[in-house]
Amino acid sequence: MEKEENLNQEPKTSDFSTEEKSTDEQNNIDPDQKIDQNQEEEKKEISLEDKVKELEDKLTRTFAEMENQRRRFEKEKEDAFNYGGFTFAKEALNLIDNLTRSKLILENDEKLKDTEALKKTLEHFDIINKDLISTFTKNDIKPINCIDKKLDPNFHQAMMEIEDNQKEPGTIVQEIQKGFMIKDRLLRPSLVAVSKKTETNDQKDKENKENIEKL
Repeated sequence: MEKEENLNQEPKTSDFSTEEKSTDEQNNIDPDQKIDQNQEEEKKEISLEDKVKELEDKLTRTFAEMENQRRRFEKEKEDAFNYGGFTFAKEALNLIDNLTRSKLILENDEKLKDTEALKKTLEHFDIINKDLISTFTKNDIKPINCIDKKLDPNFHQAMMEIEDNQKEPGTIVQEIQKGFMIKDRLLRPSLVAVSKKTETNDQKDKENKENIEKL
């Protein structure tokens, strides 16, 4: 009887008859699909890094532009403070020019020569001129001293040449109109006459010959 019972029993399956399924298989995940997902995640990470770098670059450029604008504003503000009266000062120089011209006209008037009236008038002109120069100097507007100095295009403008063998060529021998500076900036150049060597007849003939040959 015992043997029959054993025969009727179903055979037991061995513990090693089937392999355990992997987690991916249990979740029905295709290995190729998993690789694609990993690649997409890597792309997203790279993309995010690029975006962060791009934002950092934009911020850096923005801060640089803001700093440049701030410096320009400070420079403009400083110039406005230091040179805000530039145009007014330049126009005010006409007062000195008119005084100088008026003085020359009176001095060359034959009817007024050696008269007491002319002497007093010129004295008043000199007082007014000194007061104007003093007012300009207090506001950092100063005349350019140019007599006996070499011509400098940064400060002087040559209007004519005067023969003078005692001075080096290009030396300022006459001031036609006074120049002025406002702080370290040129307000207007000095109009001057400069020296040149006296030309001999031989030099003139040589120059005339060269000019004819050029024609």
